[in-house]
Amino acid sequence: MTVSSSDGSTSVPNPVSRRRRRLGLGLLAAAGVIASLMSEPGLSGVLGAGLAVIMLAIAVIDGRRFIIPNQLTAAGFALGLVHAAVQQPEAIVPAVTLAIARAAVLALSFFLLCYLYKAVRGREGLGLGDVKLAGVAGAWLDWLMIPIAIELAACAALLVYVLRYIVFNRSLAATQRVPFGLFLAPAIWLGWIGQTIWPALF
Repeated sequence: MTVSSSDGSTSVPNPVSRRRRRLGLGLLAAAGVIASLMSEPGLSGVLGAGLAVIMLAIAVIDGRRFIIPNQLTAAGFALGLVHAAVQQPEAIVPAVTLAIARAAVLALSFFLLCYLYKAVRGREGLGLGDVKLAGVAGAWLDWLMIPIAIELAACAALLVYVLRYIVFNRSLAATQRVPFGLFLAPAIWLGWIGQTIWPALF
């Protein structure tokens, strides 16, 4: 596989750099799995480990291609419903219903934000992939953790955006695209970790 440059020449991707990236992603995935299993024993921890891997995959793909695959969001949502059922085995139906309700509310909120932004600015601010990912957040996180995770993602995206332009000495542009899923996906997993270990701290 070759990559074309701006002057028409082609270059071959460095296989060493590619292996390093893969190694780094593998280490991140392993760290997420271990942290999930340590924070929540049993099946809940296994489901959290699955969430860590899925959110990492979403972050990487959205960061590279500005796309959030439907298969990954569907898998994350399904795991969230199973997690809700496992958390309250004595009240599975109410727990799953509440998770679905949170997902619907959050996804609808993101959709309305997307619609209003496009109506006002004349261009898309959030994609439907972000809307679906918000539904995953609702399925996994409780009402108190949801705004924390969203704020964490937004602040991280803004910080990285500003630092990138400071480092490369570029001017800030309001039309610059930012892959929000790159930041929201890990924030969802971090939010789950937070709400899992929070009761143990107090």
